[in-house]
Amino acid sequence: MSEGENPDNLKRGAILDRDGVINELVYFPEIGIIDSPLNPDQFHLLPDVAEAIKTLNELGFKVVIISNQPAIAKGKMTKKLFKEIRSKMKKDLERHGAHIDAEYYCLHHPNGVKKEYRVKCDCRKPKPGLFLKASNELDLDPAKSFSIGDSLTDIKAGKTAGYNTIHIGTMKCDLCRLMEKEDAHPDFITESLFKAVEIIRRR
Repeated sequence: MSEGENPDNLKRGAILDRDGVINELVYFPEIGIIDSPLNPDQFHLLPDVAEAIKTLNELGFKVVIISNQPAIAKGKMTKKLFKEIRSKMKKDLERHGAHIDAEYYCLHHPNGVKKEYRVKCDCRKPKPGLFLKASNELDLDPAKSFSIGDSLTDIKAGKTAGYNTIHIGTMKCDLCRLMEKEDAHPDFITESLFKAVEIIRRR
């Protein structure tokens, strides 16, 4: 919150993780893992995501991406490709009348091969550094805002920063046990960003 800001004037925000919430994850058969897209050709919006974000825009929410993106630190991607992926995302959303108000990315990783990014930071989720920064810079009221993600790191970061949390996924037994172990209980669980926005609309 800005100095002297009236709490009544604070804005509602929707903090979104990126990969697995906004866009599809990518299967890399040569190494047998599912991971973030590494070039713009691999970036594809998930179904109904643009409509969901457009609804948030129309409801007056500031739509913000907060995402761990360690691919540059790990030497898997260049800064140029990362910028091109972000550009494609914005264009794909704008084509459907939706937009993102702000983006915050943690590019660090404690085991990164790039020395400048090989740090233990306060911005890598589950730490809440980027949430607190977004709250301050965008004058967001966490109590009236939502954090939406597909991992428990998203839930823990959002809760620590005071946000209502929505987990994208299904309630599986192993996830239940992990929630207990990590003390990371989302306020809501649903199947997609589109359905998460329906929860927000009803509230």
